[in-house]
Amino acid sequence: MRDVSEPMALAFGERQYRLADLDALAAAMAAELRGRGVGPSSRVAVMSSNRPEFVVALRAIRRLGSAAVLLSPAWKQAEVGHALSLTRPAYAVGDQPVLAEAMPMLHLDEPLRSASCPPEATDPGADAVLVFSSGTTGMPKAVRHTHASLAAAVRHWRGALRLTPADRLQVMTPPSHILGLLNIVTALDSGAWIRLHPRFDIDTMLRHIDADRITIDMAVAPIALALAAHPGLEAHDLSSLRYLMWCATPVTTSVAQAVTERTGVAWVTAYGASELPVITCNDLPAARLDTVGRAVDGVHVRVVDPETGTPLGAGADGEIQVRSEAAMAGYLPESSTAEAFSEGWYRTGDIGNLDADGHLRITDRAREMIKVRGFQVAPAEIEAVLHGHAAVEDCAVFGVPAPDGEAIVAAVTVSRTVDPDALIAVVADRLASYKRPSRVLIVDEIPRLPSGKVLRRVLREREMGACAKSGGSCGRPSDQ
Repeated sequence: MRDVSEPMALAFGERQYRLADLDALAAAMAAELRGRGVGPSSRVAVMSSNRPEFVVALRAIRRLGSAAVLLSPAWKQAEVGHALSLTRPAYAVGDQPVLAEAMPMLHLDEPLRSASCPPEATDPGADAVLVFSSGTTGMPKAVRHTHASLAAAVRHWRGALRLTPADRLQVMTPPSHILGLLNIVTALDSGAWIRLHPRFDIDTMLRHIDADRITIDMAVAPIALALAAHPGLEAHDLSSLRYLMWCATPVTTSVAQAVTERTGVAWVTAYGASELPVITCNDLPAARLDTVGRAVDGVHVRVVDPETGTPLGAGADGEIQVRSEAAMAGYLPESSTAEAFSEGWYRTGDIGNLDADGHLRITDRAREMIKVRGFQVAPAEIEAVLHGHAAVEDCAVFGVPAPDGEAIVAAVTVSRTVDPDALIAVVADRLASYKRPSRVLIVDEIPRLPSGKVLRRVLREREMGACAKSGGSCGRPSDQ
């Protein structure tokens, strides 16, 4: 019999689940997957919207000693095909037609019969989950996290948030993204209560902070902007919140301060990556918006000269490197792993400095990634699509500042007249919506070094200069 005294752990709409409920569903799904051949060391593709069945699938895959390959539900055929060819999962679970078209899939809406499925013993060094992080050379790379590294990340995040069973969270970010995944797994591991939402909606978010007495809420830049711009913000009771966490992009101080002035709720900032989920976090409750905080317990951060690798002193800008148990085991393709580490230190590719008290400031990005609403976008991935258009002779994609992070701009040279909106539509048809350029510029030439390397900085400066002269906003919001 179910222990009705056990507290609820997860909510979705009107549905509520205890951990025992999730485990019973996970056992049933694990039995079904085992019957289909899934076992220890198998890889299982998971492509799901944010829903309780995603959590059940993760727990079922772990119960079998297998590894979950997490695909973004926003991806389209080309992105899914690339991810599957890279990771080669033999089985699939989800609710997205694009995955079902690519391989046989257990649909999350299929009814499951109750069944027992004892957990397999797991090797801490075996892969537990594979997430994706775009590289500057094109399509996303798979990031391999073992049971040990994922457990360390959960431990670090729980400590950074000071999470206890008394806390109540809600998650609106995609579950395939490392932030959404970490929030879900950490909350359930800590005994905290969590509400999942299928998508972000600012009114739903505010209503549930009040109704569910949420104590910690996560906000990427678009959520923070929506909070600051909401005309009825003061009408909602947000007094249950211990703090709001700004994640995934640098803090826009004016936006954060506007929310605090209107609600009295303070912000906390943190820093992490798909490859190393928890690096730094601000001290609680005295958080500062001008830094991403100090290294969490168990994590070591240093700043080195980008050319020589020599550690630098306080206040000096250099490449940020991190050593932690939560660091990824490596990439797929494996050939990309070696350059990601330097003598055991993960090379973030970010530029910043540490002050005398250990507070980290990020001042630049050494890599060419474009940060769009918390997602990393590789310019080369969009360029590959544009190059496929018959009218495009050459192209380069770059980012410019925008209220919610960065906006994507594509510069193209063409052999014949073409509507820029038609080129945007080509990208939108092939790639996830957040990878769609906000605009396409027709230019005479793409500036390059003699080696052929695109001078994105030159293009960015030209575009921002043109915007400044016209009085416009380079990073104007789009409906991407």
